[in-house]
Amino acid sequence: MAAIIGLVVSAYLKRVQTRSQTAPKTPSILPDDTASTAKDWEWKQTANGKPTVEVKAKDFRQVREPNQFELKGVELHLYNKEATSYDLVKSAEAQFDISTGMLYSEGAVEITMNVPAEGAPDSRLMVIKSSGVHFETKTGKATTDREVSFEFDRGGGTGKGAQYDPQTHELHLASEADLTWRGTNPKAPPMHIETGELTYKEAESKVYLAPWAKMTRDTLRMDGGATVVTLTKGAISLVESDGAHGVNQQETRTMDFAADHMAMNFADGQVSQITGQPNGRLISTSKSGKTTIATDRIEMNFEVEKKGEHGESKLKEAVANGHGVVVSEPAAGAANPETRTLKSEIIHMKMRAGGEEIESVETEAASTLEFTPNGPGRPRRLVTGERIWIAYGAGNQIESFRAVNVTTKTQNPKLAGAKVAPPAAMTWSKDMTAAFEPKTNQVAKVEQWGDFRYQAGDRQAKAEKAELDQSRNRMTLTGQARIWDATGSTAADRIVLDEKNSDFTADGGVNSVRMPDKNGDSSGMLSADQPLHAKAEHMQSRNHDEQIVYKGGAVAWQEANRLQAPEIAIDREESRLEAHGGVTSELLDKKSTAGSGKTSGQGPVFTVVKAQDMVYTDDDHLARYTGGVKLTRPGLSVTGNEVDAYLRETESGGDAKTGAKGDTGSSLDRALAKGKVEIISTGAARKRVGTAERAQYFVDDGKVVLEEGRPQLVDSLKGTTKGSELTWFANNDRLLVNGVEKQPASSLLLRK
Repeated sequence: MAAIIGLVVSAYLKRVQTRSQTAPKTPSILPDDTASTAKDWEWKQTANGKPTVEVKAKDFRQVREPNQFELKGVELHLYNKEATSYDLVKSAEAQFDISTGMLYSEGAVEITMNVPAEGAPDSRLMVIKSSGVHFETKTGKATTDREVSFEFDRGGGTGKGAQYDPQTHELHLASEADLTWRGTNPKAPPMHIETGELTYKEAESKVYLAPWAKMTRDTLRMDGGATVVTLTKGAISLVESDGAHGVNQQETRTMDFAADHMAMNFADGQVSQITGQPNGRLISTSKSGKTTIATDRIEMNFEVEKKGEHGESKLKEAVANGHGVVVSEPAAGAANPETRTLKSEIIHMKMRAGGEEIESVETEAASTLEFTPNGPGRPRRLVTGERIWIAYGAGNQIESFRAVNVTTKTQNPKLAGAKVAPPAAMTWSKDMTAAFEPKTNQVAKVEQWGDFRYQAGDRQAKAEKAELDQSRNRMTLTGQARIWDATGSTAADRIVLDEKNSDFTADGGVNSVRMPDKNGDSSGMLSADQPLHAKAEHMQSRNHDEQIVYKGGAVAWQEANRLQAPEIAIDREESRLEAHGGVTSELLDKKSTAGSGKTSGQGPVFTVVKAQDMVYTDDDHLARYTGGVKLTRPGLSVTGNEVDAYLRETESGGDAKTGAKGDTGSSLDRALAKGKVEIISTGAARKRVGTAERAQYFVDDGKVVLEEGRPQLVDSLKGTTKGSELTWFANNDRLLVNGVEKQPASSLLLRK
């Protein structure tokens, strides 16, 4: 029994000792203001079987008054509705009010957004750091009025005063927001954003900036009012801003752009497109000058560089849509002293590789292109077309342009000493091209075709095609060319016009009409009452048609009067008419009253003269024919080495010489023949032949005077008469013979 009792006692004592050693320590007495404490404390809240809020703390203390928890080493999980992710809040210390569900941390707080409930995140998560943060465990909202910093996969930023709502996934920075966004290309410059107030709506993938925003990326900067940034997979894809103004400062070019509302599209962190409307504006400034685009809507498309490169996009093209105006101004001292202004509803401007220089400009609607000189002595030009294409060379200098259904206007400056500027020159055509001098950027050559028309004052022209040589200010018309003004008109296969002085030449099938000079006198050769017609293979006109030369089978006529020769020259200023190389002239005798060219009882009477050359001067109404001359009238012919034909001056309705009204008169008043003269008069049964070295013929009296060189008259009916001077009256068949001592008159009379 003793042994058994000893064993039992020993076992009991051992158990007591073991229990004493393993029993928990008796807790210390809690302070009066503490309801409870705990280690590794956790608190959860669920809805519909899914967690909504979880709070964990390394140390826990429940305060009696006010009824709240004091937590250390805090982790707060704020779940989304599906509980697939949560926002993780970490803080060294926090107070949790169970009754209100409010958690507050005075010290540093770190918030990690959208942590997956299971598995690892796809990318770097957004982390927000601040202090003085209030959390609503019922809604998950977090707020602070202190400095905030945050980091995310593509950048980070700072701000002052923040609020985050996990239910709407909205982050609001109250002021002084400063962000930096990076693209996927690590070498690409980041986007830096400053704003007064920022709201990030994760569900919309948008960041709202107000009331102002500043965005900077490498050489690009944009300032604006209220701005919206759209994100795609965490990267900036679109920036929209009101009242925006931007600057892109490149190495050799500066681009300023602005609009009431502007949108910037991004690709891989680089600007891919900028659109501004309304009141869009783009100013590009370089060493060669400045180009300004103003329009209702401007669209700029950029060439995005590939990964691994610098990551700076270059301007590829710009489109002006609606009331587009492009003004290109040369730099100070530039070789091109003109400002070019292009206007159209739609203007496409394409840039060369690198975005530094313009390659081409194209319009898609009715357009005007104006060249405004920036110095004296240069013309002002305006081109209007249904569409215009412009090609540029180096230094943004125009190489060429084309227009369709085009109108041009050129206003030349007033010449020295002139009272007024010359009239503007206008052209019209279906198509037009122009080439420019590369050194001066001045128009070198212009071609227009398809129903071409021209007008400068009363001078007009038309042709199928026209070419303008600007250096010589010379216009060439081809294809049914015609030119006319108040003085007359000319048609030919080809006409070359000098726009400086209105001189022109015409070639191929020339047909011209010179209107009468009402202020001049009339004669049988140049009438002031009738237009002068002419045909030739070549024509030259000088001094506003005052001097005209026809060559190559030339024929000129006024009514029935006609002049034909290889070359005919008319000088209105000198009142002179010349013909050379084999001349034939036909002059119609006129009847003053009727103007019919018929004398009483007979048909038209012509004086026909053939010679090698002819010179007519209107002052003395003398036509001098030289070189094998032959003058013929009905029943009369005169031949000699030289013939002076004196034409009578006539006025409408009468004879200026006699003053008679309604009398029959001849264009030829008298003729003087010299050198081996022979005069032949023929009738029905009679022929008279007079020979001398000199002879005069008076039309009205029918008188012939033979003198010098032993004159002789052979009459087929009456015989031969010789003398020093023979005067023969054809009208009444009289003959006066004068002799001298050494050369007495002699006659040989024929018997009947």
